[in-house]
Amino acid sequence: MTVPRPVIVVLGLGACALVTTGCGSTLENQPIAPSSLESFIAVRGYPVYWLGNSFAHLSVSEVQRDRGGAYAVQYGDCAKGGQATCLAPLAIVTSPENSFVAHGANGVRSGRLRDVSALTSEEGKTIEIPTGAVVVSIRADSAPLARAAAAAIAPINEIGLPGSPLPKALPATSFSTAPLPTQLRTSASSSTR
Repeated sequence: MTVPRPVIVVLGLGACALVTTGCGSTLENQPIAPSSLESFIAVRGYPVYWLGNSFAHLSVSEVQRDRGGAYAVQYGDCAKGGQATCLAPLAIVTSPENSFVAHGANGVRSGRLRDVSALTSEEGKTIEIPTGAVVVSIRADSAPLARAAAAAIAPINEIGLPGSPLPKALPATSFSTAPLPTQLRTSASSSTR
């Protein structure tokens, strides 16, 4: 018995949809389930900022944590770059190392945002906000998107509302003289080898 060609094509497409998240998908990052995101960022000791499961029609596409304890929450699919060089349309990075505010020397402006000092650079596309014991860095494709994100960030693991005043920056943790606890554990384990 022969199966008509249109039936084979339809069955093949259906199988593709079941086996993968999208046959031929050009998206480098796929949206993350809200429940897994919230459990992933159940951090104690410092607030981790984000914009909810989606913001400005952009869904959370990736969450990363580096060895120093910083969390990066990316929104939307890669707008520029390729494999391993993705630049999402919007990224919120919370760093527990508050003695270092990364920014270029040229084009940096300071101002007030949600009752705290903030730095803007890259024509307003990057905003850095020292608040409490952390620095929140916002990088967006456009200055209006960066400003909207700065007005709406809130901690996922502490009580806080979008738009409410942010906590005043605490004294610098002076990373150069006092490494983060996660780095001390890494150093201790490597010295015992």
